[in-house]
Amino acid sequence: MRLFAAVLPPAPALRELAAEVALLKELPAADRLRWTGPDGWHFTLAFYGEVPDDTVPELQERLARAARRRDPYELWLSGGGRFSDRVVWAGADGDRPAMRRLADAATAAARRAGVAMADEHRPYTPHLTLARNRVPSVRLAPYATALKDFTGSPWTVGSLSLMRSHLPRPGAAGSHPRYEEIASWPLAGRVPS
Repeated sequence: MRLFAAVLPPAPALRELAAEVALLKELPAADRLRWTGPDGWHFTLAFYGEVPDDTVPELQERLARAARRRDPYELWLSGGGRFSDRVVWAGADGDRPAMRRLADAATAAARRAGVAMADEHRPYTPHLTLARNRVPSVRLAPYATALKDFTGSPWTVGSLSLMRSHLPRPGAAGSHPRYEEIASWPLAGRVPS
């Protein structure tokens, strides 16, 4: 299974972002981008890639333990940017250090469960992919600029989710990956040893 750990924004936050994305889609060349939709919006904490079926129970157990040891925290969608001219994304603000610690815990849980992960040394930056660009002539700077002042309403991150990614069918024009939540655990704060 192709798996990752994530934080899923609640429905009100997704509606606020959808209204902002509707404005982005009015910008020049927006019809040349591949837009993601609310059903695919999430903050990836750790990407695991293909995980053998027999490893999943151990991964789930370790993610559950990691969630029990983390406190809920406040977050909101805020601003955005671009990765070169390839991806437009929305950002997050609030207790970003707590989000980073949750991402670190999700990564450590996978390693302890025996999931082979790429050794990445870049700092965790929460982002939610809005659109992908495959047309070299389309510049994404206007989209990042339009997102600069966007601020959504705060919510409490109260759970950690294990997600499965279903890749689009090869050759199916306009199809997108589909994401399925296969497990979720509440953030419960430190549990005494």
